[in-house]
Amino acid sequence: MSGSTVLREGIVFGESARWHDGRAWFADWGTGEIVAVDPEGIREVVVRVPFPSLPMCFDRAPDGRLLIVSSSEARVVTPEADGSFATYADLSAVGGGFNEIVADGRGNVFVNGADFDPMRGEAPRPGFVAVIAADGSVRRVADGIEFPNGMAVTPDDTTLIVAESYANRLTAFDIDADGGLSRRRVWADLGTGVPDGICLDAEGAVWYADVPNKRCVRVREGGDVTATLDLDRGCFSCVLDADGRTLYIVATEWRGMSDPTAGPRTGQLLAAPVSTTTVTT
Repeated sequence: MSGSTVLREGIVFGESARWHDGRAWFADWGTGEIVAVDPEGIREVVVRVPFPSLPMCFDRAPDGRLLIVSSSEARVVTPEADGSFATYADLSAVGGGFNEIVADGRGNVFVNGADFDPMRGEAPRPGFVAVIAADGSVRRVADGIEFPNGMAVTPDDTTLIVAESYANRLTAFDIDADGGLSRRRVWADLGTGVPDGICLDAEGAVWYADVPNKRCVRVREGGDVTATLDLDRGCFSCVLDADGRTLYIVATEWRGMSDPTAGPRTGQLLAAPVSTTTVTT
């Protein structure tokens, strides 16, 4: 990819890219670690989890707490100062196969799930989105999501965008006052694009990571593609820095669902300069 820089190598399986406090954060599903890397490539392991970490996504609550999805335990946890993990929410009543998590600025935390286990060879079926409300209650707020993956909330907290990997599209919902979702619509039909992790830029366009097509793509609402960044391995997640001028990407050679963390460590964290006005290939 022209203009990109490899900041870190030797990652087993990077996912759930986030930007916080001047660093790119990601979850390494192969090591059970949440890692933060600064723009110079200096790495810190911030959290090690005691539970199976495949999958393991994270975000921050509006009060700053780190929220981690423990899919195997069907709960969202938050690390405590003494190294323990407190339960933030019990997800067991709303489904399974939990994957991505994103918080809005009003206290709602959205978690999605595939509702099947592809690593065990289970047949695909539509997934869902659930909300953890500010009062701690958990309920499903959307169904029929074709392998829900990355999610993003618009800065005004009014819209949730969900990547539907198996439907090759981004789907949007209005966020109601109580955390419910309504007015479902196709935000962008991606054609052959297979969206995984996503993030929003300052103009409201979405960058999505694409594993089988080995690229990150910038797309506007309605489906207009304005930039494509090609890599030599699958792109799993991406995030912009605070200025929106650098896209951080976690990418790995994809070996399939049966044992995605086996084999050599091919994961990388890359940084690429981007623009909202210039097409980059």
